Amino acid sequence: MELLGNPILIPILGIVCGTAMIVAIVAMSISQKSRERELQVRQEMQIRQFEHERRMKEMELEIAKARAQSSQTPAA
Repeated sequence: MELLGNPILIPILGIVCGTAMIVAIVAMSISQKSRERELQVRQEMQIRQFEHERRMKEMELEIAKARAQSSQTPAA
């Protein structure tokens, strides 16, 4: 019983392999787009984190200045 000698099996294998190739190409394309989007989101989150840290440092400086000014004013 020779499978490849069957004349009906060759077109079926061609269709199955062609469909599998299309599915693989689409899956790789979707995977690539997903990775690109993930990298973009990570970069945005990193930028937001840096901005948040900068604002926190600015607030700490303002608090230190306010404390310094309040300690310099004479108590009534």
